[in-house]
Amino acid sequence: MNAVRRTLKLAISDGVPVRAFWVAVIVGSVLNIINQGDALFSGAHMNWLKLALTFAVPFFVSTHGAVSAKLRFQGGRNATSS
Repeated sequence: MNAVRRTLKLAISDGVPVRAFWVAVIVGSVLNIINQGDALFSGAHMNWLKLALTFAVPFFVSTHGAVSAKLRFQGGRNATSS
């Protein structure tokens, strides 16, 4: 359980959530235009689950990358690092 707490602490520290948010906004916007551009610009039906996942995935990938780098830099290894 100690590794989980350490990982979660790193995930919410040192500006990780803010950087992950901005990555999600930029990458998610581009991906959403690519994936649902026709619905966005024509007023057709939007798939709201796809919209949410398009922003959530870059957020979690960015967070995972930052936490993995911090763990590796600190010399610690757990389930989130390879």
